[in-house]
Parts: sequence; structure tokens; C-alpha cells
Amino acid sequence: MESTSITIRMDKELKKQAELLFADMGMNMTTAFTVFAKMAVREGKIPFEIKGDMLYSKEHRAYLDEAITAMETGKRIVSKTMAELEAMEHD
Repeated sequence: MESTSITIRMDKELKKQAELLFADMGMNMTTAFTVFAKMAVREGKIPFEIKGDMLYSKEHRAYLDEAITAMETGKRIVSKTMAELEAMEHD
């Protein structure tokens, strides 16, 4: 099979971290990206879930906006336990 070249631009520190990770797996960057591309083509999608940071979810943003308004107007003190925050992440 004939090979071709591609150019990928990324943050310098991310590249270093990725190279170290892939080296631990016995791969270089080219092999890792080839594995990714082959899986994406085989599955017809990106081969892992991509989801936004829960901090930016609509529900969490609405909760934060309500909490900020409440604090600014002195209506109430807002508190959530760590378990409640973690549960919001999985919703």
C-alpha cells in the first residue's frame, strides 16, 4: 500500500505528552494516529465518546446562573455536596 504524509498542528506540550504515552505503548505518533484512523474508518465514527465538560452543560450552567443570582441578591446560600456535583456530571 502506498503511503502519504499529513501534517497535524497541536500544542507543543500535548505533543510531548502524547509521544511519551504512545512510547509506553510501544508506538510512535504515526502508528498511534494510523490506529486511530483505521478504527474510525472501520467503525464509521470516532472510536471513543466525545462529550463536553460538565461545567458547560446547559443544566449545570442554569444551576450556576441561578446560584450566582441568588448570591448577588443575598437570597440564599447555595451549597452542593461533592456527591451531588459528581451526580450532575453523569446526568
